[in-house]
Amino acid sequence: MSYASPSTVDRAPPPSARPGAANVLRLAIAQALAGANSVVVFSTGAIVGNMLAPSKVLATLPISIFVVGMAACSLPAGSIARRYGRNAAFTTGTGCGVLVGLLSALAILTANFWLFSAAMFFGGAYAAVVFSFRFAAAECVAPERRARALSTVMAGGIFAGVIGPQLVTHTMNLWPPHLFAATFLAQAGVAALAAVILSGVRLPRPAADDLDGGRPLAEILAQPRFVIAVVCGAVSYLLMNFVMTAAPLAMHLCGHAQEDANLGLQWHVIAMYGPSFFTGRLITRFSASRVVAAGLALTGAASIIGLAGVDVAHFWLSLILLGLGWNFGFVGASAMVLECHRPEERTRVQSVNDFIVFGMVALGSFSSGGLLTSYGWDAVLWVSFGPLTLAASALALMAVRTARRPA
Repeated sequence: MSYASPSTVDRAPPPSARPGAANVLRLAIAQALAGANSVVVFSTGAIVGNMLAPSKVLATLPISIFVVGMAACSLPAGSIARRYGRNAAFTTGTGCGVLVGLLSALAILTANFWLFSAAMFFGGAYAAVVFSFRFAAAECVAPERRARALSTVMAGGIFAGVIGPQLVTHTMNLWPPHLFAATFLAQAGVAALAAVILSGVRLPRPAADDLDGGRPLAEILAQPRFVIAVVCGAVSYLLMNFVMTAAPLAMHLCGHAQEDANLGLQWHVIAMYGPSFFTGRLITRFSASRVVAAGLALTGAASIIGLAGVDVAHFWLSLILLGLGWNFGFVGASAMVLECHRPEERTRVQSVNDFIVFGMVALGSFSSGGLLTSYGWDAVLWVSFGPLTLAASALALMAVRTARRPA
């Protein structure tokens, strides 16, 4: 297998502990604030889409465009970070975060579905930059602490799981009759606050090697471990988004209150990020691939619980298990990506990874709403077992090949 060895990957001098810890803390706080953007979108996007869309089949199109924005902007965000530094990418991303809130509020005030959908693209651009926080944190610490730094920043998302739904609950009716208009204005303010926090992050400017050094991209992408990391990361995120996109609207169609949907999303996001307080330690102790396997198993359990009934409790438990599965699967796959590149290759490889992952998520997102409205909630859950089987098979194949390799 041709992936980069630890001695190669870790050849950069270790960062000093104190500035590194301060950077990781700021990135975790920014993750908490910026992550609320995605929570607001997923809590309200399908509902607003259902109110404004010319056809109910298009209800989840804004969320799909959000995911398209994540995919389309992953490579440009990586290019900005590679040429001008991660701080430049952070500033660009938070600017998009403010813009999505302002445009979404305007779209609701003018009942313009297409403007709301366009605004979601900027929201996706913001999310693409936010997901780079985890890799930025790994650059701030010594090699042996990279998995923990990555998971610490992801743990900041647990607070996004509280901030986002509470933001929706306490602001959605503040501007009658324009449901959620005040919510998006508040979200723009939170994005501006995240920009202030990120302005204190101190990361080195790109070196010449970051622009011109490293192996050919095709050689890096051909590594079996990288391919499997991308597959597992894509499936973990694809299924989380696929099911979560449909869940609020499914609860609405089943007659459950919006507050119940908000609370379900809150616990889902807490489950997504809460395990990050110890996921890094689990990866260090048991290996990234085993943590990914546990995540895939939890995602499968989420679909099984969802198929068992449509009471509020079924939705909530399914969403919680879905969040746990995403954390183990996505964080574990991200840690596997860190093993596949050299320091000078990091922004290229990480942005390509995110582009592929979010591109696959976008394809699934487009089908989620139509599948729900045409065939029902159960169909959404049954379809999830296909990608899950693919990822589990890829992971099992890697385990077999590793076991057969001579010591």
